[in-house]
This record gives sequence, C-alpha cells and structure tokens, in this order.
Amino acid sequence: MKVLIVDDEYLELEQLTYLVKRKYPHWEVWPAEDAAEAKRLAASHRFRLALIDIHLPGQSGLDLAYELKQKQPDLALIIITAYQDFAYAKRAIQLEVLDYLVKPLIESEFDQALSKFEQKHPEALVSSPLIRAALEYVHCHYAQKISLTEVAAAVHVHPAYLSRLFVEEIGIHFKDYVNRYRIEKAKELLTKKPDWSMARIAEETGFSSQHHFSHLFRKYVGIPPTKYKETNG
Repeated sequence: MKVLIVDDEYLELEQLTYLVKRKYPHWEVWPAEDAAEAKRLAASHRFRLALIDIHLPGQSGLDLAYELKQKQPDLALIIITAYQDFAYAKRAIQLEVLDYLVKPLIESEFDQALSKFEQKHPEALVSSPLIRAALEYVHCHYAQKISLTEVAAAVHVHPAYLSRLFVEEIGIHFKDYVNRYRIEKAKELLTKKPDWSMARIAEETGFSSQHHFSHLFRKYVGIPPTKYKETNG
C-alpha cells in the first residue's frame, strides 16, 4: 500500500515516515516537501492514505487535499497542523478527513489515527499480491454484478482457495467485503449527490435493487440511507 506524506519541514517528514514504517513496515511511503511535488507523485501513483500538513509553500495543504481527493476519491486523509484554528478544522470536516492532528505530534494519537484507517480499510494490511489483485478487481468493478468465481478467474486461482485466503488476509468473507465497499461508495454519493434518488445510488453502487441497498445499508451503518442523507447530505 502506498502512503503520501506532505510536509515542508524535512525533520517532520522523517519523523512521520518513521512513525508509519514502525507500525506498518510493508507500506510504501512517498515523501513530498510541497504541493507541486505531491501532485507530481499522485499523477503516477495511486495512494490509499495521505498525511498532509496544512501550511505548505505555494498552496495550502487543505487545497491540495481537495485536489487529490477529486482525482483519487478512495484516498483517505489525515491533516496535520501546528495551529488549532476552527476554520481549518471546519474545512477538514468538509473534506471528510480521517483525523485532524495538531503538532507537536503525540505518538499515541498518531497511532490511533492509523488504527482508524486500518479499521476502515482492512485491505491496507494485505501483503499477498494475489489478494491485492482481487481487491483491485473489486474496486474497479464494484458497480457491476461480480462474484467470487468471476474474481477468482480474473486472478487465475480456484474460487475456494481465493475465499480461504481472502478471509485469512482481510479478516472477513469476500461477499461481506464487497458489500462494505459498496456501502462506503454509497455514503460518498449520498453526501456528494443529494439530488440523486435512492434507486440511482443503488444502481450506481452495484446493488441488485433499492430494497437490497436499503436493507444492507441499515445493517452495516445502523441507520437507513435516507437518514444518513439527511444528516450528511
């Protein structure tokens, strides 16, 4: 998994890199000292997590975060700042950041932020190339009807083997992961497309019907999609 770290202070970059690699040694960390360098990296790499300092030369970290999120919607964001400013925090909330940390960093708080990401994205801990390929297939085709057999054929293994390995690596069954991923995509649409009907959101995220979508949304989120839309739309 690839992680982008953006901070104009070299020592801060080193510290953040150390803290990430200490907990997740197999993650690839890509450092950038300004927004321009970060955007160059994002043009050729797909990142799953970005740690971004607000105060950067040339462009603010919040503006950078917005641009990156537009191009890589699956990107999770952790914002870091030396200033406890309500306006910054408010905009960070609008960007749906995973966490908002204030310098000097407290290691336990930083670890908690990474744990939040891990809980929301169990695939981040995957080390098997086979499972990474299966997840990539799901992420590209979630809006269509997909099955374990279809994904297994795409990654050239037997469905039973893929099913067992998937549970070992991800911690949940394949079908459950697909449903959870679709629900996360639906939550994004409920927030960003408030004018869309529930039927359209269900169709765009790969659910067989609006009823099926509503049932699973309540199961995983705890509230109906209409209620989530009222609160977050």
